[in-house]
Amino acid sequence: MIERIEPEEFLKRSGYVPVIDVRSPKEFSQGHIPSAENLPLFNDDERAIVGTIYNNSGRDAAILKGLELAGPKLADYVKKLLKIAPKKEALLHCWRGGMRSEQMALLFETAGFTIAVLNGGYKNYRRIIRQKLSNEAKIIILGGLTGSGKTEILHALKDAGEQILDLEKIAHHKGSVFGALGQEVQPTNEQFENNLFTEWAMFDFSKLIWIENESRMIGNITIPDPLFEQMTHAKIFVLDVPQEKRLSRVLEQYAQFRKDDLAESILKISEKLGGTRTKEALKAIEEDDFTTAARIALDYYDKAYYFATSKRGNNIIGMLEVQEINPTAIAGQITGKMQQLNQFL
Repeated sequence: MIERIEPEEFLKRSGYVPVIDVRSPKEFSQGHIPSAENLPLFNDDERAIVGTIYNNSGRDAAILKGLELAGPKLADYVKKLLKIAPKKEALLHCWRGGMRSEQMALLFETAGFTIAVLNGGYKNYRRIIRQKLSNEAKIIILGGLTGSGKTEILHALKDAGEQILDLEKIAHHKGSVFGALGQEVQPTNEQFENNLFTEWAMFDFSKLIWIENESRMIGNITIPDPLFEQMTHAKIFVLDVPQEKRLSRVLEQYAQFRKDDLAESILKISEKLGGTRTKEALKAIEEDDFTTAARIALDYYDKAYYFATSKRGNNIIGMLEVQEINPTAIAGQITGKMQQLNQFL
C-alpha cells in the first residue's frame, strides 16, 4: 500500500531516502525541494497537451491521453528510478499530490519499490516552508560599511560555534551592483526560499542567529517578508573599519574582473552617482585606475549605508573598531563583547 505522509515527515526522511519530483522539467526548474531528483511523468509539451485536454474535455479524456503519452516510457521510468534509489525506497511528489504522483507511485510499487507520497504535493511543501520561515528567531545583524569583511567574519563566527545564515551565499550574489561578478547564476526567488529553508530548519531558535546586514533585494532575489521584517527590527553589531582598509579589500576582490563588466556595474548606479562621478569612474576603469573607481563606488555605498543605518540607530547594540581585518581574531572579539551584552538581547 502506498504511504502518504505530511511535509514534516517527508522532509525528515529526505535526509536518508531519495526524493523524486515527477513534475515537468519547467516546473522543477522554477523551484524544487533541494534534495530532489526530477523524473517527470510528462515533459513540458506533454504536460501542456494533457492540461488542455483536461480543460476542454474533462478528466477521463486527460487520463487516456496521459496513459497514451506515458505508456511507452514506463520501463524507462523504472530503470531511471533504480539508478537513483538502488535500495528500492523513495519519496515521491507532484504539484498537489494528485494524479501524477498517484500513477507514478502505483507504477513503482508494482515494480517492487517502497514509495511514500507527499500529501498535498509540492504546493503543501511551499505552504509549510513559508509558515516556518515566519518562526520568531533571535537574530543579530552583523553591520559595517562595504569592504569591512563581513562575510568572512560571519563564517569565522560559525567556526567559533555561532549560528549564521549566509544569505549572499544562498542567493549567489554579494549584494552590491558588483555582486554578481564571479558568482553562479542566481536561483529563482522560489528556489532561493527553498534553499534558505534548508538552512533555517537546522537552527536552534533558542540561540542567536547571525545574519549579515542586507537590503531587501540581493541582486534579483527578494528576502521573504517575514524574515526581512525580523532583520529590520533585530539588534545590530557594527564593524568600524577605516576606508583605506576597505578600499584595499574591494580592489583585491573586484579589480581582477573584466573592465567591461566593471563599467556595466557602475552604469547601474549612474543616476545616483550623477553624471560627473559616473564619467570619472568609467574613465578610471578604462585607464586601469581601479583605485579611483573603487573609491567613487565606496563613497556612494558609504552614504547609502549611513542613510539606512540612521533609521535603525536605536538597534545598535555594540561596535568594534577594526584596524586589521583578521576574521578569526575579530570573531573572537565579537563573541567576547556579546557575552557582556547578552543581558540586552
